[in-house]
Amino acid sequence: MAAAQPGLPAGAAVVRRLARGCWSAFWDYETPKVIVVRNRRLGFVHRMVQLLILLYFVWYVFIVQKSYQDSETGPESSIITKVKGITISEHKVWDVEEYVKPPEGGSVVSIITRMEVTPSQTLGTCPESIRVHSSTCHSDDDCIAGQLDMQGNGIRTGHCVPYYHGDSKTCEVSAWCPVEDGTTENQFLGKMAPNFTILIKNNIHYPKFKFSKGNIASQKNLKHCTFDQDSDPYCPIFKLGFIVEQAGENFTELAHKGGVIGVIINWDCDLDLSESECNPKYSFRRLDPKYDPASSGYNFRFAKYYKINSTTTTRTLIKAYGIRIDVIVHGQAGKFSLIPTIINLATALTSIGVGSFLCDWILLTFMNKNKLYSHKKFDKDSTFTDPKGLAQL
Repeated sequence: MAAAQPGLPAGAAVVRRLARGCWSAFWDYETPKVIVVRNRRLGFVHRMVQLLILLYFVWYVFIVQKSYQDSETGPESSIITKVKGITISEHKVWDVEEYVKPPEGGSVVSIITRMEVTPSQTLGTCPESIRVHSSTCHSDDDCIAGQLDMQGNGIRTGHCVPYYHGDSKTCEVSAWCPVEDGTTENQFLGKMAPNFTILIKNNIHYPKFKFSKGNIASQKNLKHCTFDQDSDPYCPIFKLGFIVEQAGENFTELAHKGGVIGVIINWDCDLDLSESECNPKYSFRRLDPKYDPASSGYNFRFAKYYKINSTTTTRTLIKAYGIRIDVIVHGQAGKFSLIPTIINLATALTSIGVGSFLCDWILLTFMNKNKLYSHKKFDKDSTFTDPKGLAQL
């Protein structure tokens, strides 16, 4: 009699069984079982959730956000500004070369509307400004020679001298004299400033889409036009008074204390449409904090130097208050692209399944017959027993 063939080791049997299972999983197709639950409330919740998800993707994602497009933000931009106009103060006519800083015209331009002028300053000794901390004194003992106050105008000489006016005394300093508040003259230039015109030339480029455009129409005669968003949007010549008014500010008050106004040019372009549909949109707002006394307003200082008798260097110090115009350009361009369209469509179709997940959770948790539904939905196979060799694997 032939000897019986020895059986396979338990571990080898388990490996063969797993191999057959993996091979079967590779070739077999699985589909979920569908159970129809006749419950009107649950069915209503299911369809409403699906409807809300569908509306979100159709209306917000595809129509509002245009997620079917490839997009580019922050266009490359160039800005050139030019101011024109004349104005007068009590004793002088002012032209562009004197009240516009810097003169070359870029994205930031300052228009001087008021000046505090300290004329004929020369290097020498004079009383320190009374506005400087600890500058007041009663005797020379209160003034230390060689002391330098970074908030002051010069180096103290050690003498206590009468102030420019009144009975006060301040420490004497070696500086440009007289100091700023000694003989300052006020000159207001804002009388005709609302009629100043500002030309803002702006060209943008979206490199991803190789798209360029400017805010001046070709063959446009700019000599006899001013900006109007509805009738003439491609004539970027703005009156200063119009800019201040659109920013919601009082011109006289702003001209006296100074301030910063932002001219925002927005280029939002749907490049699936024609080029004529890509137009600049302008908005205006004040950028400096109006109600913060410590940082509101706008002023700066500069000096004009000259010589008397070709020997003594003299200067006129000017503290200028003005309206600073900051031109800010931003925008976004979009164009149809297959990849974001497929990604968002797949996301939309997947998200619709959230309705079924929510209703299954309600059924298994809150419904009276949740155990019956669980029995119908999930099949439990009790015929499979854990082989001894599985634990040893």
